[in-house]
Amino acid sequence: MFDAHVHIVDPRFPLIENEGYMPAPYTIADYKRRMSRFDIDGGALVSGSFQGADQTWLRAALAELGEGWVGVTNLHVDASDEEIVDLDRAGVRALRFNFKRAGGDIVGLTILALRAYELVGWHVELYIDGSMLGSLEPVITKLPKLSIDHMGMSDDCLPYLLNLVDRGARVKASGFGRVAMNVGAALRKVHTVNPDALMFGSDLPGTRAGRPFRDTDIELIADAVGPDLHRILEDNARAFYGLPAKERHFRDPAPTVPLFGPEAPTLRLHRSELPKPPAGDTIPFPVIE
Repeated sequence: MFDAHVHIVDPRFPLIENEGYMPAPYTIADYKRRMSRFDIDGGALVSGSFQGADQTWLRAALAELGEGWVGVTNLHVDASDEEIVDLDRAGVRALRFNFKRAGGDIVGLTILALRAYELVGWHVELYIDGSMLGSLEPVITKLPKLSIDHMGMSDDCLPYLLNLVDRGARVKASGFGRVAMNVGAALRKVHTVNPDALMFGSDLPGTRAGRPFRDTDIELIADAVGPDLHRILEDNARAFYGLPAKERHFRDPAPTVPLFGPEAPTLRLHRSELPKPPAGDTIPFPVIE
C-alpha cells in the first residue's frame, strides 16, 4: 500500500500556530504503530500550514523513511532554482498550495509551480474548499500537473472536480472525516471518469478533522472501485509520483483444476481397429421413422 497523504508533526523542528491551532506531536513511530496492520511500502509526506516553509522536518523524515517515500512541500515564491533542485534530490516531488488554511500570492505561486515543473517535473497539490475551485480556473488551467486534496471537500464542487479529472487531474481519496459529501458516490464518479485518478491517503493524524482515518475507509473505497482497489491503494500514486511500478503476482485461491488427471489421455482409434463382435452376436439398430 502507498499512503499518498501523511502529516508528521515532529516537535524537534519549528512549528507555527495557525488560526489559534497548534497540533499535537505525531511522529514517524506514531504513524508506523497506527498503520502496523497494513503493508505500507511507501507514501507522500505532506507539509502542513503549521510547518510553513520549513524544510528541516521534511528532509529528516524522508531520510529516516527511505526508499519509496516522497515529499510534498510548501515553498516561498522566491525560492531559488538551486533550492528546488536540492529538495528534489532529497525526495521532494511536489508543491502544496494551501488555500484552505494559508492563502498566498496566487500569481507568484503559479510562476513558482511552472518553474519547479520545468526544473524537476514537480506537480502541484491543491488543498482548497471546493467552492473556490471554479474561481481558480485561470490558475488551474496554467498548471501542467495537478492533484486535489481530500476529494475537493464538498459535493458542491463535484461537477467542476470531474471536469478537472477528465482533463488529467488526480484526486486524493483522503480526509473522509473532514469532507461534506457522499464519499462513496464521489469515489465512484471520479473513478468512472478516469480509473487512474484516485490515490489513497490516510491523512493521518487527521489534524482538525471531524474524525481521523478509520480502517473501514478502505472498505468504503473497495465498495466504490471493486477489482481496481490495488490501483487506488498503490499503483496510481506510484505512477503519479514517478516511482517504479510495483510488480504484482496474483495467486488464484481457487484455481480451475484440469478436467483429466495426470495419466495419459485415451487415444482415438480408427474404426478398422475396433474389435469385431463374435458371429451371431450383432445387435440390430432400431429403425427411426
